[in-house]
Amino acid sequence: MTADRTTAGRSRITGRRRKKRYQEYRNLTTRRQLLLQALCLFVALTVLFPIIWVVSLSLDPRGLASADGLNLFPPGANFDNYFEVIERPTSNPVTFWQLAFNSLLLAVGAMVFSVALGVSAAYAFSRLSFRGRNVLMLGILAVLMLPAVAAIAPLFLSLNAVRVGDFNLRQSLVGVGLAVTSGLLPFAIWNLKGYLDTIPKELEEAASVDGATRNQAFRHVILPLAIPALAVTGFLGFVTGWTEFYFSSTFLGEKPGDWTLAVALNSMVGQFATTTPWAKFSAFAVLFALPVSLVYLALQRYIVSGLAIGGVKG
Repeated sequence: MTADRTTAGRSRITGRRRKKRYQEYRNLTTRRQLLLQALCLFVALTVLFPIIWVVSLSLDPRGLASADGLNLFPPGANFDNYFEVIERPTSNPVTFWQLAFNSLLLAVGAMVFSVALGVSAAYAFSRLSFRGRNVLMLGILAVLMLPAVAAIAPLFLSLNAVRVGDFNLRQSLVGVGLAVTSGLLPFAIWNLKGYLDTIPKELEEAASVDGATRNQAFRHVILPLAIPALAVTGFLGFVTGWTEFYFSSTFLGEKPGDWTLAVALNSMVGQFATTTPWAKFSAFAVLFALPVSLVYLALQRYIVSGLAIGGVKG
């Protein structure tokens, strides 16, 4: 009863604060509103201008070695650069669709395994009490603070030691996927544990009274309620796998057939700025960023709530 009163009191205080802020916003003078709107427009233009410039450069048919200015509407704009990139983006005999398929396999694999393993570990840390629990959580936090580059050398040696006949785990997409998943797991566990802590334990207790086992309560009660956190964790895992470059370039450098889009995009950069086909490079960059944008739009309604709640609890 006391907890319910406290929660109700906090809700009333929060409601008053929101109402007060809304009234203050409505009482703004016309001059101040115009200044705020001008500031918002300036920020929007600052963010959108580089994107618009890259898109306009990708439509430039002149094949310039360097940009000749801020031409947002290049003369004779067409989609020839996109067609050429899709047909053969680099000097290697690999098509854009082969590279995209490799990136998709890596991104989806990293997303699925990081979320599946992460939510299982997060549930154990959130609901179970066992010896060394706090020490393990501190260890996960310590690993989370390390940069991904720091793990390249040990992962290179570990994966290179796994050989079955002519198959070398280090020189395969499977090895790169394992390396990427190992880097995603600490964040997945930490973020999902914070969200699971906000789900009342009484829901699981009610399910157990109805005869559900712990696994059934986890599948049918906890997972449906954790969809926002699962969505944001999966999205970040997908983005990490799709844009991954360090492991792919180090492990797959001698096998163009297993390259990802990020490695192929980097291979288009010449030794000097004048040797880089910037129009094709921009077209490749736009195609590279498009799937991530579509995934973000599909999961947008879950991302904000998942980050907000999972980031402040734990």
